[in-house]
Amino acid sequence: MAKVAVILADGFEEIEAVTVIDVLRRCGVSVDVIGLSRGCTEGAHGIKIIPDMYINDVYPEKYDAVVLPGGDPGYINLRENSRVIEMIRDLHEKGRLIAAICASPSVLSDAGILKGKKATIYPGMEEEVRKGGGSFREDPVVVDGNVVTSRGPATALLFALRLAEVLVGKEKSMEVGKALLKDMVIKEV
Repeated sequence: MAKVAVILADGFEEIEAVTVIDVLRRCGVSVDVIGLSRGCTEGAHGIKIIPDMYINDVYPEKYDAVVLPGGDPGYINLRENSRVIEMIRDLHEKGRLIAAICASPSVLSDAGILKGKKATIYPGMEEEVRKGGGSFREDPVVVDGNVVTSRGPATALLFALRLAEVLVGKEKSMEVGKALLKDMVIKEV
């Protein structure tokens, strides 16, 4: 069973975090919600989540993927945390899946893993991708090797289903997408 770490910082974007956690769990993926501090983590819109684990208690090597939701100031709190940067670099070096949505691809840029990669980011932040040596794309979700990026809250379902496809296969991703009525409103993926 695939194992994923979703890292939450105060100010995270709730739609992006909960959509990814929920969809991946529906697909049979084991998801640990990791907080940058002990206790509740509060989203950008006041929704509080109690993480499963604290980041300093995490062993990165046990994860197949790490996912960073965006949100403001969530992405800033992620990019300023040295443990997050170390974990991204470590898992990337091991060829594990690294995923970020909204403003959080800027964290991947800071970690140095966008060099030579195609990526997307929240509108208006395109220079963050280029700053890290990446090639910006406008697509809602961009997959380049082991790096997956997406644009923002409205693309969260597409992002989550693409992550599921990479982790557990297209058939399961499509099955869950169908049960969620994705095809009624979204024609991509």
